[in-house]
Amino acid sequence: MQSTFKTVKTLMAIILLFILLSVTAFSQTSRFSLSINSLATNFNYGESNRELQSYKKNFRGLQIGASYQASISPGFSVVPELYFAMKGGVLKENNPLPTGKSTLRLYTIEMPVLARMHLNKLYLNAGLYVDYTLGGRLKTGDSEVSPANSTKISFGNAVDDFKRWDFGVQAGVGYYFNLKRSVLMLDVRYGYGLVNISNDVERFNRMLNISLVVSKPQTKKQFEKQG
Repeated sequence: MQSTFKTVKTLMAIILLFILLSVTAFSQTSRFSLSINSLATNFNYGESNRELQSYKKNFRGLQIGASYQASISPGFSVVPELYFAMKGGVLKENNPLPTGKSTLRLYTIEMPVLARMHLNKLYLNAGLYVDYTLGGRLKTGDSEVSPANSTKISFGNAVDDFKRWDFGVQAGVGYYFNLKRSVLMLDVRYGYGLVNISNDVERFNRMLNISLVVSKPQTKKQFEKQG
């Protein structure tokens, strides 16, 4: 718990630094954006299951959603986002768990709120996210000695149950490309979950997201406001 508070305090310090530096940055406009992209996620299994770390590999999922960049000052904005995200993690064969090889797939609604500092076409993100899991499936086995078995996960307080809510931090960097009628953003972001989402084995969400985001075209009035 102490490390969780330390992480949140560090994030708040970063956001404050963004605000202080924004007075020297470049003018930005409010904009609405849509994105559909691939997502690479996995789990951190905590200190009590460190031996699992060498058996894990990324799960390739999908993220679909929208965001709104609300301009607060010439170089600073707040960005609320809402996504449907398919996350998960994979454990390879011969890992210490009795289930053997496994793939956990989660269907979630993710709601980040980011502080964004702009430096010309470059920007920096940092903020918090809340994640609600709609459902998921756990696939085990799928080897020569163990046939595949896929089961729907359940939520509650039982040993095999999962938790619906996750909370964590996100941070990253992005770059704007001005197109003829729109703006294209390359966004690279890392997500760090702070909640153990399962009851039997520690599982903390980890995410690396490299996405292309298309923004709503700027109008002539918006350019005039910037000037």
